[in-house]
Amino acid sequence: MTETATPPKGTGPLAKREARLAWSLLLPTLTAVMVVVLLPLLAIVWISFKPVGLADLRPAAPVVREDVRNIGEADQLIRYRIRNPSQDDPIGNVVLRDVLPEGVSLGALPEACAMEGAALSCRFEALGGGERVTLEIPADFDASLEDAIEDDTPVEITGDAVNVLTSGEFTLDNFRAIFDAREFWSVIWATLFYTVVGTVGALVVGLFAALLLNLSFRGQGVLRGLYLFPYVAPVIAVAFSWVILFDPTSGSINALLVQMGVVDAPVNFFGVRPNALIMVTVFEIWRYFPLSFLFILARMQSIDTDMYEAADVDGATPFQKFRYLSLPMLMGILSVLFLLRFIWTFNKFDDIFLLTGGNAGTRTLTVNVYEQAFAVSNIGAGAAVAVVILCCLLAFSWFFFRFMSKEEGL
Repeated sequence: MTETATPPKGTGPLAKREARLAWSLLLPTLTAVMVVVLLPLLAIVWISFKPVGLADLRPAAPVVREDVRNIGEADQLIRYRIRNPSQDDPIGNVVLRDVLPEGVSLGALPEACAMEGAALSCRFEALGGGERVTLEIPADFDASLEDAIEDDTPVEITGDAVNVLTSGEFTLDNFRAIFDAREFWSVIWATLFYTVVGTVGALVVGLFAALLLNLSFRGQGVLRGLYLFPYVAPVIAVAFSWVILFDPTSGSINALLVQMGVVDAPVNFFGVRPNALIMVTVFEIWRYFPLSFLFILARMQSIDTDMYEAADVDGATPFQKFRYLSLPMLMGILSVLFLLRFIWTFNKFDDIFLLTGGNAGTRTLTVNVYEQAFAVSNIGAGAAVAVVILCCLLAFSWFFFRFMSKEEGL
């Protein structure tokens, strides 16, 4: 009696049909992810290798201005002033087209121009970077047609120019510029300090707040709501409140510190090193610890209380119960929160920009992206810094899932 061999699990016809159905159902989601996430990332990587500035996002296009000149009583001219607004990129195959009103007759035309009925066309092989061309064509027309010539029939001009974004020209100068910059390593240090201390601080403060509110007492709900205030309040409002409170000349905090004798003179919290970096990090901890508090408190309330009752019978101290019972049960959620908060804090821009504008040693990588791309108008260098941010976060994510998540069983 022979036994019929059964196909390996997951390789039968039914399993294959189910797999095809699953992929077809996932296709819209995968397409949305590709469009929303991956395409912008690929575009940033592409731009980082391009010698492109803010003015180069659009290809150069010729510009023309038309006017009428009267020379003496009888001589009249229609003048076209054509220019290439780009100082570097040439424009080829430039064609000017204009339809003249009825009653206008032209004299001798330049070599580049031709007349077909009432339509005037002029062609140029190329306009160099910053080049200007002036065409003056003798004309005969009644004075009442002057406005119609200049306004009623707008001039059309076209040309072909190379778009640096789609050309085959690539460069590593953007990366050389940011890595050779004098302040680059100070930017890296500020980013790491802000991210690591801000992330760990938010987790520690959130854990401490969760431990406090894990007990039952009157007013517990009100206190929980107050704990959420920093996270739900508009960032622009709380940022400017901090700036006003800690202002060295009119801030209430400085006034209290001086009157209490803590300091002899007002402290410039947001204007000098290293105070500014410390303050924006403290602001990060204060603003985002409620998120950690919510997740940790929810996890703590799901822990079986029988373990704590058994520990009380054995005479365990509160610290021992936290160290050997609560903390191991919280390590999973703490690891996930650390990953999320690290990524979010590393990408944080608005808080720092509102508090200090990136001055006084608070320029992080995200602020550097803004300054390179818009303040200096170097889109390529800004994209290069964004690629550095992407590589740092990919390296951190790989390290987290390779080592830390395995230790916590994630």
